[in-house]
Amino acid sequence: MIFAYNKQNVGDTLMVLIADDHQMDNISERKGNVARISIPDGTTVAWNFFDISRLMIFKEDGQQFLSEKEIDLLNQELKNAGFEERLPDDNEPKFVVGYVKTSVDHPDSDHLHITETEIDNGQVLQIVCGAKNIAAGQKVVVAKPGAMMPDGMMIWPGKLRGIESFGMICSAAELHLPDAKTGQGILVLPEDTPTGEAFPIGK
Repeated sequence: MIFAYNKQNVGDTLMVLIADDHQMDNISERKGNVARISIPDGTTVAWNFFDISRLMIFKEDGQQFLSEKEIDLLNQELKNAGFEERLPDDNEPKFVVGYVKTSVDHPDSDHLHITETEIDNGQVLQIVCGAKNIAAGQKVVVAKPGAMMPDGMMIWPGKLRGIESFGMICSAAELHLPDAKTGQGILVLPEDTPTGEAFPIGK
């Protein structure tokens, strides 16, 4: 889940992004101060909470990180509006240290690689990566599905040249780290960096 607030351009609305809409037509259903955004098959992809300052105050625009209490307030808004769905409790970090267990060449590309990358809680993700310097045995930064990059790009499961990919292995430039240089490939962390540890980004 991604929470975003942009009062200057959108108004006093909290946008909650649940899933990728795959560029399908969006269907909006509004009840009171809440709107459900879905795609034609009925899947909910987002929620809009209008006049959100009634419930919580955001000091800055951009991605927001809500507490369990604040998510409970949103779920109460859903209930009051007459929606049956509820927002899940999703407090896991979206940027974590990953360990590249394997990396093999993509069968249909001269520059993509298919990795098996371990993240938090021992979970292993298949991630397709185009960096020249990717290699097995590295510690890297992984943006998991549901992450929002500093430039606003959202990370969802997808396919690259027909191969499923569940996340992104990041470069320093993509993370907007100080002194990051472009064209340098993925960020490789020290070998003793704990796998699964949250990588500090944003608030």
